[in-house]
Amino acid sequence: MTTSAQPQTPAAQKKSVCVKVFGIGNAGASVLGLIAQGDMPDAGFVALNTDGQSLPPSAACEQVTLETKLLRGLGTGGDPERGRVLAEEQMPRLKDLCQGADVVLLLAGLGGGAGTGISPVLARAAKESGALVLAFVTLPFACEGVRRHRLAQHGLDTLKAAADGVICLPNQKVFKFIDENTSVVETFNITAQLLADAVRGVWRLLTHTGLIEIHFADLAALLRDRHVESAFAVAEATGPTRSREVMDKLLAHPMLDGGQILGESDAVLVSLMGGPDLTMAEVNRVMEQINRQCEHTQVVMGAVVDEAFRERLAVTLIAARRTDDASPGADTPADAEQLGTQLLGTTSGARPGSRFLPPAPTLAPDQVEQLFARQTGRPARGRKNSSRLLQSQLPLDIVSKGRFDKSEPTIHKGEDLDVPTYVRRGVALN
Repeated sequence: MTTSAQPQTPAAQKKSVCVKVFGIGNAGASVLGLIAQGDMPDAGFVALNTDGQSLPPSAACEQVTLETKLLRGLGTGGDPERGRVLAEEQMPRLKDLCQGADVVLLLAGLGGGAGTGISPVLARAAKESGALVLAFVTLPFACEGVRRHRLAQHGLDTLKAAADGVICLPNQKVFKFIDENTSVVETFNITAQLLADAVRGVWRLLTHTGLIEIHFADLAALLRDRHVESAFAVAEATGPTRSREVMDKLLAHPMLDGGQILGESDAVLVSLMGGPDLTMAEVNRVMEQINRQCEHTQVVMGAVVDEAFRERLAVTLIAARRTDDASPGADTPADAEQLGTQLLGTTSGARPGSRFLPPAPTLAPDQVEQLFARQTGRPARGRKNSSRLLQSQLPLDIVSKGRFDKSEPTIHKGEDLDVPTYVRRGVALN
């Protein structure tokens, strides 16, 4: 008796893509702690900071302290320049940490010293090691002050120039997730959870082979050397109406500004993950609404089936905006501010001497005596006044005035103005 082969339910398989995740500074390490406890079992985790006491005690990630005599064990003190110099000094060590990785994911909070200063250097080290580099960063709350915002914006511009893509979460947008009774601890936990969800979505996109697959080479070609800034949204729903609910959550997501970000982006990556009960109608319903928002945008979609997502549907959406399309020679406000900073920084401390000397101060006779006494050590009363020399006009005959020989002298109020003033007025030359 011959038994016919039964169709097998497709399941997610692992791609041979090596992913390393770096949590930089205090904010990056806190996000790393959320995702290093089994959510991404095949990824490598590295917690990196300038202060060893701030690293989370976790066996799931490698802990690296970038410490030198420069910091004397006190950390960066909120100065990104210290973090940058420290990372530049240990560039070979950073490259060794990135060796063998196909994709390097960076987690950091911008505005402080470690995350802002080290992240661009680590991104450059990862790229020189051959990896695709994606950074997930947060920007400060408005209440944290102008200085931190300026440091964060400068760090973001530097990071975008070094990494292949930057997924940015302005902390101020988290106010749309909280109410008046939400504590400070809960608020920062929400920001960390949002970044962790984005990292998980990208990891699923990179490492799972699905029914509709996004190849790593396609993703690398889309992002590599584009220096993009991206917005992201993650939504999940369960039950028979999950496809409609998940789209309602996405379009209402604060990170997408009601879907406006989708229409302004150059490329949108969509990763759908569901269980074996995921239907083609549900996939089509979700993508129809996303494509409606992205009429002039390139959409890259992937769909993965995983047994763990039975009766669930999760959608990770990343909207990438290219930032390297500025016209040549056009100075952006950031460039102008940086140029002004550079010009101010090159000003030397010593001012050049002026060729014009100010007139000597007028002193009273008693002040002259005091000044002379301090200089010579004896009173000036016995000092004889030197006779003033009077300068007379030398008896020189002018042989010729050249081309002005036939011109009449310039006489004004009885004085010949062609004669030098110091001669006419008998001014002595010292």
